[in-house]
Amino acid sequence: MKALVTGANGHIGSNLVRALAERGYEICATVRSLGDSRNAVLGAIPGVEIAELDVRDADRFRSLCENVDTLFHLAATYAYVTGDRTTDEDIVADSVAGAEAAVRAAARQVRKMVMTSSVVTLPMAKPGDPPATEADWRTDLTVPYFQAKTIAERRAWELADQYSVKLVTVLPGGTAGPGFTRRTPTTDLIEGIMLGTLRFGAPKGNFPYVDIRDVVSGHILAAERDVAGRFIICNDTFPTIRELTELMHGIDPSIPRSLWYLPDFLSPILPYLDQLNSRTLGSPRALTPEFVESIHGRLFSASNARAKAELGWSPQIPIRQSLGDTIEAIRAMRRAEGKKA
Repeated sequence: MKALVTGANGHIGSNLVRALAERGYEICATVRSLGDSRNAVLGAIPGVEIAELDVRDADRFRSLCENVDTLFHLAATYAYVTGDRTTDEDIVADSVAGAEAAVRAAARQVRKMVMTSSVVTLPMAKPGDPPATEADWRTDLTVPYFQAKTIAERRAWELADQYSVKLVTVLPGGTAGPGFTRRTPTTDLIEGIMLGTLRFGAPKGNFPYVDIRDVVSGHILAAERDVAGRFIICNDTFPTIRELTELMHGIDPSIPRSLWYLPDFLSPILPYLDQLNSRTLGSPRALTPEFVESIHGRLFSASNARAKAELGWSPQIPIRQSLGDTIEAIRAMRRAEGKKA
């Protein structure tokens, strides 16, 4: 079996490539630039071919898909807070153009395409609402990352129908655990808690946590089982942000837990507190006004029942173990950067 994996040096991508190699796949792992230092992780995996690919380059993409059995399309920009190098427009354009190019490249030559989407394509719930399922779609697209993932996946489904591509989309929650080579919004949240950003209170929200090893197994099952459609890959329950701090404090008492929930009227100032924490504590930026407004008064809530029933998947890594592994990985990264771990 030959697999093409785009976005292969990301957190999910590099762990997926390693797992596929262990299963005997022949793998072409594509990256945006061959000069990226993160490629060293892929280079250490025996038998993996690394290729440069701008996913918007239709001809190059199509040529790399020749003789490929399964295309795993992971390439996207995972960010909420943008900077000089990445704009909100880049986040949306990269995801949508990449999804379109991937489906077209897969047409008439790839047996199956597995695309990484996200639980952020699902609507958030008010307290007491039933959990979202694969039949549901987000309508609030004010956050660029939410917009990017939702529009990209919907466009992929439109083109898959047009080009008769067998498509499966995997919708993981916020992915943590070991094996990442650069920070993500998920690891930023955990690193911020480690540095004490929520010491004096946590917002009244929750987090759709899932471990990288469970996300990878979901991708492989989606590829190898005779299935199609969308599959939510997330834990059975989602901890509140304050519960995350409690769990992390239980793993390491030096990590401060939140003392209480912040009152609702403070929600609009959370992005400014986030900026202040970044300046004073050196924590990664994690919040924007659009993000805070989009989740205010709502919860992440999604059912993994279809993945359990049709993929035979279920979460295997306890959240405490996953958080412990993530904490150690962040500390190793900070030591390598010469920062206090």
